[in-house]
Amino acid sequence: MLIELPYPPKELNPNKRLHWAKKHKFAKKYKQDCLWLLKAQKPPVSINMVMALHPPCGRRRDVDNCIASLKYMIDALSDYWGVDDSEFEILWPTKFSEPVKKGVVLIEL
Repeated sequence: MLIELPYPPKELNPNKRLHWAKKHKFAKKYKQDCLWLLKAQKPPVSINMVMALHPPCGRRRDVDNCIASLKYMIDALSDYWGVDDSEFEILWPTKFSEPVKKGVVLIEL
């Protein structure tokens, strides 16, 4: 099973210095966007995941910062599937995949 979710907005990057209330707006919208897209998916049988990160452009990024900004996407998965995210087994990428327009996160279950 392959799930395609949007790439996290730059405002969720840990290196961004946003006021917490402004960051919360972006986090809430990103989580809602992910939940909306998940409604078309069936819940998985297993919660083992392999993530592929396709950034919106080819500029240099830190994988660890991107993983940190995916917290709200993982929370959306957890909420939708009704499973605590501590139960997830995620294989994180060590580098970015090819850039695609607007960016995307592919999750293989």
